[in-house]
Amino acid sequence: MARGMIVAPQPEAVEAGAEIFKQGGNAVDAAIACALVQGVVDPLMTGIAGFGSLHIYMPGRKAHLIIDCHGRVPAAGRPDMWADLIEGEARDGFGFILKGRVNDIGYQAIATPGNLKAYFEAQSEFGALPWKEVIKPAIAQADSGFVVRPGVHAFWVEDDGMGRVSVIDRLRFSETGRRIFFRPDGELLPVGARVKNPDMARTLRRIADKGAEDFYTGELAHEIAADMKAGGGLIALEDLKSYRTRRTEPMWGSYRGYRLATNRPPGGGIMLIEMMNILENFDLAGLGHNTTAYMRTVAEAMKRATSDKDRHVGDPDFFDVPAARLTDKAYASELAVQIKRGEKARVERLEKKPEAADTTHISTIDSDGNAVSMTHTLGMPSGAITNGLGFMYNGAMGVFDPRPGRAGSIMPGKSRFSSMCPSIVFKNDKPHLVIGAPGGTQIVMGVMQAILNVLDHGMSILEAIAAPRFSATSDMIDVSNRIPTYVTRPLEAEGYGVVRNPRGYVFASVHGLKIDGERWSGAADPGRDGMALEV
Repeated sequence: MARGMIVAPQPEAVEAGAEIFKQGGNAVDAAIACALVQGVVDPLMTGIAGFGSLHIYMPGRKAHLIIDCHGRVPAAGRPDMWADLIEGEARDGFGFILKGRVNDIGYQAIATPGNLKAYFEAQSEFGALPWKEVIKPAIAQADSGFVVRPGVHAFWVEDDGMGRVSVIDRLRFSETGRRIFFRPDGELLPVGARVKNPDMARTLRRIADKGAEDFYTGELAHEIAADMKAGGGLIALEDLKSYRTRRTEPMWGSYRGYRLATNRPPGGGIMLIEMMNILENFDLAGLGHNTTAYMRTVAEAMKRATSDKDRHVGDPDFFDVPAARLTDKAYASELAVQIKRGEKARVERLEKKPEAADTTHISTIDSDGNAVSMTHTLGMPSGAITNGLGFMYNGAMGVFDPRPGRAGSIMPGKSRFSSMCPSIVFKNDKPHLVIGAPGGTQIVMGVMQAILNVLDHGMSILEAIAAPRFSATSDMIDVSNRIPTYVTRPLEAEGYGVVRNPRGYVFASVHGLKIDGERWSGAADPGRDGMALEV
């Protein structure tokens, strides 16, 4: 039997994870090695100064847990600090647009990061190899450099046209960014160029020797805190020292005899369970995949879960999340009755914004039955890089609600809501799907459709992930351009606004593994550059 399998959007990172399997590492080792390399080769998608959610299943250890490392508001944050700067809200709910873009770029946009602490804790406790061996591929990659792939470059030059700071301006925000991502004449490096980051290699070597605590309490922490102060940021040394990951049991749901394990609030798993509970009341296979009736039904479930998220879901340490009701089958049945009556849910948005593409994911399994599903990110990256350290900081403050008194309002120590939902679907009490995705507020929508494609429509994991998707996180239904117009025209005739995306592979970038007995199969979303490897 193979030692393990791994899938992710970056080929270099997948290969690093595969090599760790060859060295005797387990699913956790492979996932963390992959994550660290992702931060090198796709440095605006994730990194050690980002945040995420890590789902670990280890039956031999009787361990099944979520390690959440969401970005936290620094102690200097205040609920009303940006209340008079609001210009608008993204249509899909992915953050707010403020005057001066203070929440979007630069040092005030940075929340206290948790990724590195989660990487280190997970690997130290559940890995089989020494930490230095797991971080070694990332160091080597930073030293040798990475080739700019078309997918990476496409993100770098993207401008959503909604008044947000462009990605290229994030790249050029810092002196380090201008030096490593641009040519001497000021032009952005093209596809095929090699990016070397010796500063990051040195930082990773320090972390290899001293562990993650150097980032949170040691010399590295003092360097970070000094730069934050100089840049007018919110983070102080005490914010780093006091940061703790949050460990929980998974949130559980069920669907047509399968069991679903996912993350808890402020993660997106609660939305996934609510939507699947609603849709369990419909014969989706009978409706047919991506038919007009199917899209109407699924879109209305999406809208209802989105509305509930907007009203009721936030950091449970600061906000009373009615999780029991939102995941209750009886409540889902009530919502299903509304859909069957033809009632349209309303989802209010102030502005429109295309799908966010900044995040990444890893799914791994190994021969001992261990599995990891991990989604991690920088959010919309802040652009800030401390001179000499080489890594970019998150922009997690951008998704907090600048209006006081809301579920997502700014409060010191608070975590933002995130649609990240690293999930494992169980069949007969054994993992059947290990799945997740990057993609902003579209993550839950993409993951759910891939799961439905397998469980209801009998697709292989490759077919399920490659199939065209749609989304409804507002009053509009956004559709892939691979969904025929003859399917969407009847929806428009019924009064639905339909927005046709120019891209064929959209609404999250799902990456997953499927387990059938001793047979494994994996699939990377065709909209990214990734792959699955079995070794």
